[in-house]
Amino acid sequence: MNQRELFFNYVAQTSPEPIALEIVDAKGVYVYDIANKAYMDLISGVSVSNIGHCHHEVVKAVQDQVQKYMHTNVYGEYILSPQTQMAEALVSLLPPTLNTVYFVNSGSEAIEGAMKLAKRFTGRYELISCENAYHGSTNGALSLMGNDDFTQSFRPLLPSTNRIAFGKMDDLERISHQTAAVIIEPVQGEAGIRCASNTYWKALRQRCTQTGTLLVFDEIQTGFGRTASLFAFQNIGIVPDMLTLAKAMGGGMPIGAFVASKEIMKTLMSNPVLGHITTFGGHPVSCAAALASLQVIEKQKLYEKVQRKSDLFVQYLNDLKQIKEIRRKGLLIALEFNDRELNFKVIRSCLEKGVIVDWFLFCDTALRIAPPLIISDQEIMQASTIIKEAIIENT
Repeated sequence: MNQRELFFNYVAQTSPEPIALEIVDAKGVYVYDIANKAYMDLISGVSVSNIGHCHHEVVKAVQDQVQKYMHTNVYGEYILSPQTQMAEALVSLLPPTLNTVYFVNSGSEAIEGAMKLAKRFTGRYELISCENAYHGSTNGALSLMGNDDFTQSFRPLLPSTNRIAFGKMDDLERISHQTAAVIIEPVQGEAGIRCASNTYWKALRQRCTQTGTLLVFDEIQTGFGRTASLFAFQNIGIVPDMLTLAKAMGGGMPIGAFVASKEIMKTLMSNPVLGHITTFGGHPVSCAAALASLQVIEKQKLYEKVQRKSDLFVQYLNDLKQIKEIRRKGLLIALEFNDRELNFKVIRSCLEKGVIVDWFLFCDTALRIAPPLIISDQEIMQASTIIKEAIIENT
């Protein structure tokens, strides 16, 4: 059997019609299929490849670390320099209260760890998330998902999980002295790029402080430069009690983390001991890749160029009457069509023309654009031209 037949015969499928591109190479903003056709990746593997595919500094860091050692013991038991160096580098870029890092394997696992830590530290059980929130697909993370269409087949979920409306001031009163944590995205991703006002964020921070509730920011999709600052909360003007990270963190390698103060994090050390454990969290190779990726982002200050690049996309696309609205935060962009059928036609046409775009889980009338931060002005113009052609041809 060829690779396509092997894929459909032996690899578990997640949808009835997978994209099924057979990738043989990837570099920068492009991936290449078996026929050596180039595709401009405007979704960055879903906000993962912020510095592009196979960045040479990440590749070198991986190669160097593989030659030294890979897995040694479960996370947190041995002193491994890739972990300590990545933790130090990350903490140096965060506020003083976010000073302790727990490495995990993915965004979902970061959320799971944050949920446990919040309950353990506060002694409370209620967790609050938002309508149309997406925090991962494991059972605990799924319990925070704000869309019933994606959860009803897996019930019962965790008890004492409740929702509030994103950005709605009145709903903040539902945060109480029984609430362990509010887990929230600074920009709602799968809802189709939704933002809230700074007034809302300050009120949320104040309400959490008043009630002794931990404020957890899910920056799994927004982190590492995507929203025109290293982390989205830095432009909001408040500091969360906990931060969850993944996706772009590893420069293409699997890794995640939840970050909190030492005071909060130390509660996982006792009663019981090993209150949260993971075998492969903080894998040395992934940590080496993450450090290299972070250094590239910081050295080149990639986030300082994000807003101008976002503005270019709008400049090229905002004259189409078929686009009802453009919502964005940095290089997280949603083109709203208010027509699901048109959206999917455009996505398919773009793919045929060599541009990869996507839709949003909870907003299938909007087209997702989230390219690597290294995308050039010329590539933005080329991609926008193809997107425009696809929209016009399908209307």
